[in-house]
Amino acid sequence: MKYIGAHVSAAGGVENAPLRAHEIGATAFALFTKNQRQWVAKPLTPKSIDLFKERCERYGYGPGQILPHDSYLINLGHPDIDKRQKSLDAFIDELQRCEQLGIDRLNFHPGSHLREISPEQCLDYIAESINFALEQTKDVIAVLENTAGQGSNLGYQHEQLAHIIDKVEDKSRIGVCLDTCHAYAGGYDLKNDYQGFMQDFIDVVGIEYLKGMHLNDSKATLGQRVDRHHSLGEGEIGWDCFKQIMQDERIDNIPMTLETIQPEIWPQEIAELKRLAGYID
Repeated sequence: MKYIGAHVSAAGGVENAPLRAHEIGATAFALFTKNQRQWVAKPLTPKSIDLFKERCERYGYGPGQILPHDSYLINLGHPDIDKRQKSLDAFIDELQRCEQLGIDRLNFHPGSHLREISPEQCLDYIAESINFALEQTKDVIAVLENTAGQGSNLGYQHEQLAHIIDKVEDKSRIGVCLDTCHAYAGGYDLKNDYQGFMQDFIDVVGIEYLKGMHLNDSKATLGQRVDRHHSLGEGEIGWDCFKQIMQDERIDNIPMTLETIQPEIWPQEIAELKRLAGYID
């Protein structure tokens, strides 16, 4: 089963996210459980938590259909120990918020070395941070998102993701979210060789770690290492890749969400993806 949706707004409270997902015909959704551009947020209220769970049940969203994203400020590989600790504290809070909401996974960007330490040292710091965060929480899977490799961001190569996973002690609580735009901008030619891209991921990382996908076309060209999303079929990747994804049975039963640039056409994009998956005529 393909669970297809979008990253919807949680404005007014997290309890509004499942409602907005339902309104656009989504069978999966992503959200921020707090303001993504602030370090600290008010705790979730019991009322918001209960209503979120109630609406998820009402509209048929199980834990495996929801993939929240953490704050953009967090850098688990920060070269400065105090700033890395600040990120770690915020990351633990994000995991705990997922626990409260009954969500079983949290998506995050691995981190950046800021050109102050080696990429390998940064990857080791990221794994170290994840291990500590997982020890302080339970059940929620930490889901690494591949990046476009912009600036000094790591995670754009499958080998970098595998390096982190190898050093995470609890393998049952680590995973990967593949962003198609990021992969293409990072140098993987999904447009002309989707099967080769997937086989490389399977060989280097392992399909068992795939816990979500972000379905985005790319304004950036192949290997440009710039993070610029586009509407499906309007960018450099094109529709054929997304057709292959929708028909790839190896990646069923994970949340697959749009972060494309025109929310007003998300219902149409979701409907087309469902058509490609064979769910509607």
